Amino acid sequence: MMPHDDEGETSATDADADPDAVVASPQIDVRFSYANERTFLAWNRTALALVTAGLAITQLLPPFDVPGGRRMIGIPLIVLGIVIALASLRQWRLNEKAMHAGAPLPSSPLPVLIALVIGITSIIALVLAALGGPKS
Repeated sequence: MMPHDDEGETSATDADADPDAVVASPQIDVRFSYANERTFLAWNRTALALVTAGLAITQLLPPFDVPGGRRMIGIPLIVLGIVIALASLRQWRLNEKAMHAGAPLPSSPLPVLIALVIGITSIIALVLAALGGPKS
């Protein structure tokens, strides 16, 4: 039974009864969590745009002289969109964990991945366009 003070309230004589003695994970400013969520949503808008562009290229662009030319441009963009959508969820979770643990935020491979895939796809598009462009 807990000791009582003169007013009949439980006194905080041991660490279990003292709420200040409980060590919780560091509280983060909610603005950081919201910023992390906005970044996640931005990555998903980018993913959606890439999937949409890839579909438009494969379905609506006139055929190139090179067989499968539209797919050489569109499919990497669709795949990149899928990868970004999935990887952004993982990155959001890792960032939240790090912020709650008071640790540095982990680096993300997404910017490098996007730059490489779009760069390579752009080179393919340039080559296809230079080889004759769309059929008349």
